[in-house]
Amino acid sequence: MLLAKEARDSLLANCQLCPRQCGANRLLGKGACGGGDRAVVAKVSLHPWEEPVLTGEKGAGTVFFSGCSLRCVFCQNYEISHQEKGVAVSDEELGRLFLRQQAAGAAVLDLVTPTHYAPQIINGIYFARQEGLSLPVAYNSSGYEAITALEMLKDSVDVFLPDLKYYDSSLSGQYSGAPDYFAVASGAIEKMVELAGPPVLNDAGIMTGGVLVRHMVLPGARKDSMKLLDWLWSEFGDDIYLSLMSQYTPMYRAKEFPKLTRRLTTFEYESVTDYAAGLGFTRCFVQERSSADAAYVPDWDDAGVF
Repeated sequence: MLLAKEARDSLLANCQLCPRQCGANRLLGKGACGGGDRAVVAKVSLHPWEEPVLTGEKGAGTVFFSGCSLRCVFCQNYEISHQEKGVAVSDEELGRLFLRQQAAGAAVLDLVTPTHYAPQIINGIYFARQEGLSLPVAYNSSGYEAITALEMLKDSVDVFLPDLKYYDSSLSGQYSGAPDYFAVASGAIEKMVELAGPPVLNDAGIMTGGVLVRHMVLPGARKDSMKLLDWLWSEFGDDIYLSLMSQYTPMYRAKEFPKLTRRLTTFEYESVTDYAAGLGFTRCFVQERSSADAAYVPDWDDAGVF
């Protein structure tokens, strides 16, 4: 699918691509997300720390985009999501970056924080496929998505990797500036499952279709995590992949919020993973406790962009 210039410009001239629906004219300036006319890429790399169904032998081919439609106070990628470090690229240049990841041996093309650049990504994937891109395309997002934007991605994306961050609106309002987070993200995940179908793995064990929902357990919020698991199980059962993450590390503005000033305890994390097992989840990834370390956060040095 290729968006003609008129269609692409129309989407950006009165931007409604994310649930903020800020209406910014991104042909002339920036939206609430920080995004403008051209996609801004912060890093291109082979990433070995994604789930095994995404990494293969050499890693997932990550393309990290700058800006974000959420305002998470604990964001580990705040230098790019809030401070918007990165390099602006044309749609064609974006396609060449995608091809470079394939040439490097990536198992999947892993588009990280892509929401606000959906039109540019659609065109980038089109240009890359014209030149031989055959990798599964994974849309790695916050889960805070507009249904209309997801529908646009049907022919461009193979795998959806949404976060599901909060159930309680007071938590999402306080920590991410989005009291409507669960209402929006739950509907978005339902749409993703409709678009992508059940999980599909190729002969190498790499995910080529379906939905993998990620949830990072937050300190003091294990019961909120359990409510999310109840909802996921009631809606999808074992027809999705689930990844329960223990990697929370106090960063960015976390120290301004008393409950976010510490790492997760073993009890908090294991109570959530045990609860998932008790519900019946079998397609569930868990993390080592050692993953809660700032050393796992990338250096935002524009690596691999040019």
